[in-house]
This record gives sequence, C-alpha cells and structure tokens, in this order.
Amino acid sequence: WSKKGPRWKRVLGWSGPVPRPRHGHRAVAIKELMVVFGGGNEGIVDELHVYNTATNQWFIPAVRGDIPPGCAAYGFVCDGTRLLVFGGMVEYGKYSNDLYELQASRWEWKKLKAKNPKNGPPPCPRLGHSFSLVGNKCYLFGGLANDSEDPKNNIPRYLNDLYTLELRAGSSVVGWDIPITYGVLPPPRESHTAVVYTEKATRKSPYKFRVAGINACGRGAFSEISAFKTCLPGFPGAPCAIKINFTHRCAIRDHMSHGFGTK
Repeated sequence: WSKKGPRWKRVLGWSGPVPRPRHGHRAVAIKELMVVFGGGNEGIVDELHVYNTATNQWFIPAVRGDIPPGCAAYGFVCDGTRLLVFGGMVEYGKYSNDLYELQASRWEWKKLKAKNPKNGPPPCPRLGHSFSLVGNKCYLFGGLANDSEDPKNNIPRYLNDLYTLELRAGSSVVGWDIPITYGVLPPPRESHTAVVYTEKATRKSPYKFRVAGINACGRGAFSEISAFKTCLPGFPGAPCAIKINFTHRCAIRDHMSHGFGTK
C-alpha cells in the first residue's frame, strides 16, 4: 500500500508445502498468518495450509479434534484466534449446513451445534453464501441451495435469506436468529461478497456492503445495508458500472471498498 494507491507485488522465494491449485477455497488472516482451507480441484480439497507472511513460509499444521470433510464455497470468518466454517459443498456434490470451529492457538477442530431460531427454520444446506462477523454475531446471507434430495439431480434455488449466529466469548456459539429487516430486500444470489465497514469516529452503526454475485438470471446487483436497512447506492455509476462478478472478494481499508474478482 502506498500514497498513490494499492500496488500488487508478486511473492517469490517462499518455502514449505505449497497448496495445489484450486477454486472455491477461503482464506483468513490471524496476525501474520494466512490460513487457507478447502476448495475444489478434481474433487474437494480437505487440506489446511498456513502461510507465514513474516517468514515467507508455508506449513501444514497438525490438526486434531472433529476434523471437517473438505468443502468449497463455504463461509469462513475469523474471531481472534478461532475460525468458523459454515456450509459449502462437500464430496459428491452434496451441500452442507454443518458448523465447525477451529481454535488456531492449538489447531483443534470442533463441530458445533447451534440452537435453532425461535422465529423460523435453521439455515438450509447451501454454498456460495456470505458469512460476515460483526461484534459477537456472524451474518449469513444468501447462497445457493439444492431442492433435490439427489445430489446428482441439481435443482438450484437462489437464496436471499438473512440469519445471525450469536457467538460465545472464546469458544462455541449460542444459536441462530432471523432478524427483522427493513428497506429493499436484495434479490437472491450466490458467490457474492459481503464486507463490514464501521465509522471510525464512533465505532457504532456498522454498515454492511454486498457487492455483485450471480442470480437465476445470471445478473448481479450492488446493495448497501445500514442498520438492517437496505437501499440502492446513490452515487454516479452505480450499479451498472460495476461488472458482474462471481467468486470474487472484497475488502475495506479506511473509507474505500476494494474489490477483486473473476468472471
């Protein structure tokens, strides 16, 4: 990062067991460590790789506990030194709504059971959803479900449901909830990205941005959520100036939203 703006720099000279090529994986950062899990490449990848940005080294930690199967296009959040994995596609095209926790301080996996919402059903199995941490809650939005009981016979259903998952301090979770929302409901989509932005002055009123994605028509949309209210952005060039992306990623730095994505 420089005063002239972001600049790419190719990382060279790394050592250790490098992850094989893949798509649909996720990565989060814990201090100087980048943790990469899952994805797909001629099958679903079940490996956990860690890259140390300070030493330029890859390593595979010796994990233990309730080790999850490989998955792709899942939700992945980082809360301190614990990571949460929700949903995604597992082997044989099956969609999942399992929830796992990884304590990176000791590389221990644990399968979690969250309480169902009081005001509706729990999240259905899905992939391509967004999963964002705000305070002590994870916000789950959208994704793609399969309405067929046979994984080989896919009947796609695009989702625009919103759930919150309350976390317990340090470890485990409380349960799911379906929040009451207002405003313009974003259309169903999958493979979108959601990031969280909070005003520095107050650290209150988190704003959640959701950028692009794919729906049943093959189109995307740009929407903004503020205090559980949605609206279309009111600045020149939106939303048609934003190229439709899927499996892209977006990040917030200062007051700027930076997106990088694929097709």
